Amino acid sequence: MLRFLPFLLAILYAVAMYKLSSRRMMRELDQKSTQLVDPALRTEIKKLARAMEVEDIPVFLYHIEPVNGLAAPDGRVFITKGFYDRFRQGQVSAAELASVIAHEIGHVALGHSKRRMIDFGGQNAVRMALGAILSRFIPMFGMAVANFVANLLMAKLSRSDEFEADAYATALLEKAKIGAQAQISMFEKLDELTGITNRPPAWLLSHPDTETRIDAIRSNLIKWQS
Repeated sequence: MLRFLPFLLAILYAVAMYKLSSRRMMRELDQKSTQLVDPALRTEIKKLARAMEVEDIPVFLYHIEPVNGLAAPDGRVFITKGFYDRFRQGQVSAAELASVIAHEIGHVALGHSKRRMIDFGGQNAVRMALGAILSRFIPMFGMAVANFVANLLMAKLSRSDEFEADAYATALLEKAKIGAQAQISMFEKLDELTGITNRPPAWLLSHPDTETRIDAIRSNLIKWQS
């Protein structure tokens, strides 16, 4: 029984971390967000809603400075104030920001937003269990190796989710008559907007590199139109 104790502790730890992280995230989003009411953006969001055959899609403004979009575990879609400021400054068009919203809708529709919170718990379970095993053989480095392996695993799963959400957004933008070109041009600006210059190797990234994502969008368009 004692030999299974590290695994049981890892599972209990993962469940506790999942619940704690989910509550903390929801509390912060509730405290720091307001509904997005900009008329120009609401026009584009209405196009997305009609394409999805729903009355409306509530989108919220998350009052933090980084440029990002977010799909919360409860299904809400957020755009950061930093992203919205770029729109108001003319660096991003309404259609381009709508492509970000469509991407986040994709995460919600495909179940990624809930699964990611579960994956966070699973990642910690894998890290703890693997660390407990490896530490018996390499006491000084067991946990470090476990962290590296767990991070690689989660990065690969996250990249898969991003490609799926990209494809969902492309299809939605085309159906909404906004067009996938807005998605492509958004990606062409993304690294500059987020301040990313020197990227680590692709296999360490939680998001695919920008050019690969653009190529996948174009490939999907060709495939769907053929």
